[in-house]
Amino acid sequence: MRRTILTAVLALVLALTGCGKAALPYAREMGDMALLRTMGVDAEGDRVRVTVSTGRRAAGLQGEGQPALVLSALGDSLSGACRSMQGLSDSYVFYGYVDQLLLGEGAALAGVEPVLDYFSRDVELGLGAQMWLVRGETARAALESGGEAGVEGRLSTLQTDSEMGAAGVARTAGEVFSDLLERGCAYLPALTASGREEDGGTALLEAGYGVLRDGALAGWLDGEAAKGLELLAGHAADDILTVELPSGQAVARITGASVRCEPVFQGEELTGLRLSCRAFAELAEFRVPGEAGELDQLRAELEERERLRLQEALSRLRGWGTDCTGLGDQVARADPGRWEKLRGEWDQRFSSVPLEISVQVSVSRTYGELKE
Repeated sequence: MRRTILTAVLALVLALTGCGKAALPYAREMGDMALLRTMGVDAEGDRVRVTVSTGRRAAGLQGEGQPALVLSALGDSLSGACRSMQGLSDSYVFYGYVDQLLLGEGAALAGVEPVLDYFSRDVELGLGAQMWLVRGETARAALESGGEAGVEGRLSTLQTDSEMGAAGVARTAGEVFSDLLERGCAYLPALTASGREEDGGTALLEAGYGVLRDGALAGWLDGEAAKGLELLAGHAADDILTVELPSGQAVARITGASVRCEPVFQGEELTGLRLSCRAFAELAEFRVPGEAGELDQLRAELEERERLRLQEALSRLRGWGTDCTGLGDQVARADPGRWEKLRGEWDQRFSSVPLEISVQVSVSRTYGELKE
């Protein structure tokens, strides 16, 4: 009941504040304002540090680029830290364009719900902002790592690549907040800083996913486990797999996937879960198997790899009691009556009930030509 009420409240907040950014403050000239794009939040003991960035700014009639403006303030609360920012800039600091939110690992361990609640309530902010966790580092360090160019362009690229299937799952603050309210857990993409770029900045790279339980960081998924989470979420990022066959290498690209979860009942007792994954792959390059038997071998290898990925991801998620991809929602749709009895104990049942995983991969030699 509590989650239902909170979800309704969240929907109302989104309706009131999420339809767009707040209008520019009255009687303010654009040239007198620092239009922020990115906010980072860190926990420092009992206090909160907020770091903000404008990205590259235009100057003059020709719009020549100025370096990104990065400001940072420490406060007893998010509101206090944001308010303190006004005294750090010659320009009026305006939050109405913030569409990227970074949380440091310390802030995630302390709990993310206060940040999400603040974004839902503040008149200039909103839950439509894209959200990332910074793994093993502070959000401030991540924002400052962009050098003069800032990190805004890189974050926008990650979001676009995700929509095109060329990067991991991108998530908004609203999606994460909704999952926490409805399921008590959520996942969100992680970033790490690596390597130096020509302008003195550091590249932000994908670093798997952080999993939240009861609002706080429960653990990380990377490597094969991260790929398994993407399969569970129905988002198979453009993934290249190489398989050794008798006639040589076969290189396949996973282009899509879907997962179905079916409950197994004996009477009123849930005795198992059947997880069925359907994936699609295309052969890439020109080193392709020539015999039908080798195509079957390729398919079997791909199915086993995807099964192991799902198994690795689910092993960790079940260990944390975090059904963050919503398999319970599928159980509820399959049998609403029995689900009402399971709802209150789903976290425990999700962690302990026997699980059966099956994978079927369809392979095409050329685009659109499926071989079953």
